[in-house]
Amino acid sequence: MSDYQFSSLNLIPQLQDNLGSLGFNSMTAIQAKSLPMILSGKDVIAQGQTGSGKTAAFGLGVLNKLDAKLFKVQSLVLCPTRELAEQVSGEIRRLARGIPNVKVVTLYGGTPIKAQASSLEKGVHIVVGTPGRIDDHLGKGTLDLSSMSTLVLDEADRMLDMGFQKTIEAIIDAVPATRQTLLFSATYPKGIKSIAESIMQNPAMAEVAPTQDTVRVEQAFFLVDNEQDRLQSLKLLLLDNAGKQSVVFCNTRQDSQTVAGGLKSAGFSAAALHGDMEQKDRDQTLIRFSNSSINILVATDVAGRGLDIDTLELVFNYHLPRELEVYTHRIGRTGRAGQKGQACSLFQVSEQFRVDQLEAYLETQIRPSDLPLIALLEQAPERPTMSTLRVEGGKRQKLRPGDLVGALTKAEEINGDNIGKIQVLDNWAYIAVERPLAKLALQQLAQGKIKGKSFRARLI
Repeated sequence: MSDYQFSSLNLIPQLQDNLGSLGFNSMTAIQAKSLPMILSGKDVIAQGQTGSGKTAAFGLGVLNKLDAKLFKVQSLVLCPTRELAEQVSGEIRRLARGIPNVKVVTLYGGTPIKAQASSLEKGVHIVVGTPGRIDDHLGKGTLDLSSMSTLVLDEADRMLDMGFQKTIEAIIDAVPATRQTLLFSATYPKGIKSIAESIMQNPAMAEVAPTQDTVRVEQAFFLVDNEQDRLQSLKLLLLDNAGKQSVVFCNTRQDSQTVAGGLKSAGFSAAALHGDMEQKDRDQTLIRFSNSSINILVATDVAGRGLDIDTLELVFNYHLPRELEVYTHRIGRTGRAGQKGQACSLFQVSEQFRVDQLEAYLETQIRPSDLPLIALLEQAPERPTMSTLRVEGGKRQKLRPGDLVGALTKAEEINGDNIGKIQVLDNWAYIAVERPLAKLALQQLAQGKIKGKSFRARLI
């Protein structure tokens, strides 16, 4: 349909040309419903699951009205987690490639506030950050929002779940009353409705039904007898889908730890991801999962926000979520970027009422599928294809991905094809190398130099 083409929108030429170079032609359902209203200047409430294209929707709206010559904060995007803030910043920068000198700064806790303040002093167009750190900068007077014209609340439901309501209200008190407000959320609970009524002016609603963006996901449900059988069934399904990168969603932090521990004891390459982890450990776990050094991530819903894995093949609901909307959010992690996805859900007889609710919500018939044969448990789980090396140096030490590739390929034993994803952070760099070559790569880094300097490295 022509109204689903980006070319039908009143976007500036730089954005249209860049969308073409990125291969963006057809809009997703949430983009087609929200973008025309965003571009017309309306306040908009957009509800759609993660993976439905919400970031590009508000990102294009923010960039289309940007005055690149005015080096003041013109848009503020609030996100619940550091991971999501980084993901949103990266997407906005990608969309802005055709506009010269667009400055995007990401603000979150766990990093020095003075360095962030220094970046803000140099002039910024768009700020993306977590509520706590944005509030810190406002309190210290290092963030000036007097020229701001657009406020975006991304994943607003999760920000409420994480207890940010009062902080968000304090931030809103500090921004200009005359502005455009865009609220994006996977679900629309009462708390969101209350905030929307208090901070938005006659908002337009752009809602995408769950079935519109989950059609690419093959869904299967498996009946289990008890909790012990639940873990065994998960192992069977993982073995039956050997080699697929998978996320197992749990309802609690304790469950995520218990399930990850049970899988690791059985020889699976698995790691837990939950809100009690130190930020450094969370970053490291996500990096290892994204570069194929870990096959299975066992995550809570809050931790799962901000996962930026376009090729995720398989999602599990270890327990069915308590909220229907969370189900579609979870399975929306797979089947992205036009790919087919798969979602497997485990339930006991006592949870049949939730299955019945899902049937009505998704407007589809749900019948339990047969589990794989028990004999599969005799097989050894597949090991990851890659291993991760951590170098004790990063952007502040002027390291770039090319420097690390050069250091590893000096000897003939390792070539560029053996090296996977490289991520350079402020003080660390992570390099994925093929698993059989990991020790050789570590030795190469330990004995050699990078840009004339020695850096410590270790296998993680």
